[in-house]
Amino acid sequence: MFVLLPPSETKAPGGDGPALDLSTLSLPSLTDTRKRLVTALVELADDPDAAMAALKLGPRQAGEVERDRRLWESPTLPALDRYTGVLFDALDAPSFTDAQRRRAAARLGVGSALFGALRAGDMIPAYRLSAASRLPGMGTLAAQWKPDLAEAIRAAADGGLIVDLRSGGYRALGPVPEAVTATVLTEMPDGTRKVVSHFNKHHKGLLARALATAPAAPSDLDGVAHAAESAGLRAEITGARELAVITA
Repeated sequence: MFVLLPPSETKAPGGDGPALDLSTLSLPSLTDTRKRLVTALVELADDPDAAMAALKLGPRQAGEVERDRRLWESPTLPALDRYTGVLFDALDAPSFTDAQRRRAAARLGVGSALFGALRAGDMIPAYRLSAASRLPGMGTLAAQWKPDLAEAIRAAADGGLIVDLRSGGYRALGPVPEAVTATVLTEMPDGTRKVVSHFNKHHKGLLARALATAPAAPSDLDGVAHAAESAGLRAEITGARELAVITA
């Protein structure tokens, strides 16, 4: 099973790993595209005004450009520890036991505008690039990733189940139509259901935790629903490859 999480705009600072080495990252078929994008992002960061415009950053986010300028030399952290925010707080990787950490390393991945997709243990620096960004002279990021990303994700799953929890913008970089997807729906007092962004991220993090730490990796949609329910989530199968997590 390969569970693909969305990334976060926020990243943990620092790290104690060596500088970025693309040859050590998982999904090696993506190396050429990664190198092209990292090189372009570093070059863009040499012009802070242009970088802030391209990345749609405000004045208080100037430090993000400096992170990009130092991509080749900054210390690294495992992807599982680099990304932060609501989903990753709910995943709560720091609380994993050693056995759970090993399972997570084997099962979890993170979608990325810069790296395409990563495994949980891949060592990466802090950076800023979102799926909607456009690097000068390169068109959309979807155009950069679409030829190779979906096949790389399939290869990472090695014939097993793919659970795609990426948000729409990141899913579009490398669509995998056969993957299981999950939607978080908040049930209102009148019985209607709707997507609420905060609860969507939080409960996807809880679902990812359930899948990452389950003693046996699910092999189909029923197994995903069972793992969710075993972790205390309310899950409903809503389609051939679709799961809904319901929260009040």
